[in-house]
Amino acid sequence: MTSGAGHERLEEPLARAVGERTAATLSKLGLTTVGDLLRHYPRRYGKPGEFTDIRSLRTGEHVTVMAEVRSATVRTMRSRGGAMLEAIVSDGRDTLQLTFFAKRAGVLRMHEDKLRAGRTGLFTGTVGEYRGKRQLTHPDYLIVGVDAADADEAIYEALRPIPIYPAAASAPTWRIARAVRTVLDPLQEEDVPDPIPLEIREREGFPTLREALRLKHEPEHMDDVARADKRLKYEEALVLQTALARRRAEHAALSAVARPPRAGGLVDALDARLPFYLTAGQRTVGAEIARDLAANVPMLRLLQGDVGAGKTVVALRAMLQVVDAGGQAALLAPTEVLAAQHVRALRALLGPLGEGGMLGGADNATRVVLVTGSQGSKERRAALAEAAGGAAGIVVGTHALLSETVQFADLGLVVVDEQHRFGVEQRDALRSRGARPPHMLVMTATPIPRTVAMTVFGDLETSVLAERPAGRAQTVTHLVPAGNPVWVDRTWARVREEVDKGGRAYVVCARIDPSEEPDAVDDFEADDRLELEPAKDRPPLAAATEVAATLAERPELAGVRVGLMHGRLSADEKDAAMARFASGETPVLVSTTVIEVGVDVPEATAMVILDADRFGISQLHQLRGRVGRSTAPGVCLLVTYTEEGTLAYERLAALVATTDGFELAEKDLELRREGDVLGSGQSGRSSLRLLRVVRDAALIAKARDDAREVIAGDPTLDDHPALASAIREWLGEDQEQFLERA
Repeated sequence: MTSGAGHERLEEPLARAVGERTAATLSKLGLTTVGDLLRHYPRRYGKPGEFTDIRSLRTGEHVTVMAEVRSATVRTMRSRGGAMLEAIVSDGRDTLQLTFFAKRAGVLRMHEDKLRAGRTGLFTGTVGEYRGKRQLTHPDYLIVGVDAADADEAIYEALRPIPIYPAAASAPTWRIARAVRTVLDPLQEEDVPDPIPLEIREREGFPTLREALRLKHEPEHMDDVARADKRLKYEEALVLQTALARRRAEHAALSAVARPPRAGGLVDALDARLPFYLTAGQRTVGAEIARDLAANVPMLRLLQGDVGAGKTVVALRAMLQVVDAGGQAALLAPTEVLAAQHVRALRALLGPLGEGGMLGGADNATRVVLVTGSQGSKERRAALAEAAGGAAGIVVGTHALLSETVQFADLGLVVVDEQHRFGVEQRDALRSRGARPPHMLVMTATPIPRTVAMTVFGDLETSVLAERPAGRAQTVTHLVPAGNPVWVDRTWARVREEVDKGGRAYVVCARIDPSEEPDAVDDFEADDRLELEPAKDRPPLAAATEVAATLAERPELAGVRVGLMHGRLSADEKDAAMARFASGETPVLVSTTVIEVGVDVPEATAMVILDADRFGISQLHQLRGRVGRSTAPGVCLLVTYTEEGTLAYERLAALVATTDGFELAEKDLELRREGDVLGSGQSGRSSLRLLRVVRDAALIAKARDDAREVIAGDPTLDDHPALASAIREWLGEDQEQFLERA
């Protein structure tokens, strides 16, 4: 079936379909075409007799309330003139006042006649308060069984589930419902091209897309909604997974230089000099990566592991395999602090194996060089020359590595650390170097639930390091109520105890100085934040510069030197601050989240996170991972003003309950409104409306298998034009590129 005619109907402007006036109100919800409106699904359904909980309404909230009318009275106002209608509606326990004003009482008689006691209605407006009572002023409303075109429609509306849509003051839910019915009822099957192939629909018993939309918008029973939801969710999953399958098929057709392992090379030499045994997980994942590198199809593998799982050693062994095969590896890090730390860690692990051409270097040694934006010109020229000439087998850098001035003799592997911190174009820049694409390994210490990896990364090969290296201690986490002086005093006393034992302590703040707006916080990940729920009368957010000054004066920390670290410092200043902290010269370091990823000071045993509710679960888990990185146990104290019963408190309680990053990632996904799993930074609007990657994992897995079959039989989707069109419309080119390169 061709999709052109149908798409013409779905792309019809709403102004033509429902009229200019209605279209203008719907445009405020971002709905401009017939297709937009049909994909604007109800967020819930009301039934006559199932009323809204009036007690839960909050002042200032825009609401749609289902309730029963108790009374409606018109009276003249003597003080200000004119007339007022006051109606009382109830959910059976609590009441809500409806207020209408007019110049003359006669104008209000129409409302009084419709708002008769015993009738059920939907009432939309903004919750206000007058003399201690909650009210809606001039609400828009629909009376069930009364506001209908004829008796048949009245009976129909009175018995069926009532769709309640995401709405606006100018576009109440029933106005949206009427507009939907106006555009949906005349549509024929051929007007609504179906992305799901006929053979899959028949096998699964799915309704057509047109029928599913009818069941979703105009259900006669809630069973209709369930049937529509299952089909519409599967459709979303199939579109996403087909895009992934097509990209993976295209990727598999590319050719890379095979980099097989070499017996007696640098990998074997490294293994022989490591002061510890590789974990079973590191050996298994290492073998998977080694096989990928030995193939002539470019590797595209995600390596995820919890904080402290040993990803660096796995990545180093992969880079050395490429060097053994005559190539080079580039390690891309998100910050200069982390890039410099990677260089130190790699050189320490390699020892003489990383001192190629130097006195004392091993015969088959290579070199590790650093490229950053803040390097001096002499140091940078030397590093660039070693990269271009091939003397440096491993080149570590920040975004500066992406510059056209950085050339490689034979780039065989790109390792991207903390891949979510780089945009699509940045991640792709290194892959485009050379005649054939290099292998790619992307790493993340932010655990991604299996269901998310399956949805976002599709057929991208995924390796997981689940176990911690032997000898690593656990970190315990406690909540500290910021409003309790005794607990706060004990927090700083605990820090002093750790320092006296030879440990180090981080103190993390959400902003640099008091004048800074919270949303402008250094290294504060907007995507990592959840909806904030500030407690009443909470003080301003703690600022690093201020906290560093006040801690030096606290009696618990008398005689203890306090350091300061944040994103406005130069690279040299950051290095110096970290060096003083690591050596114990300043055993307490006040910092912003610039220390979140990868910073490794084994002596660090304590962390205090102020205003902890300002951060999301994954970010808190990353921060906590900076302590307990040796045999000494760690302690993390989450200081917060948030109150029990809030979403923010639930997030923090989850951190206290477990140190399992994958379990926390699942919890994080449950607490978030998932939105677009592809990431709002990568695309304009959410491609997932109904599908939820945790709840619908089985459906996603089924769609993935079906998508592979579709692409195997029709790689270009020439025989599935509606599916190809849905991929273009829902994902767009940018999001498809993200799927390929993420």
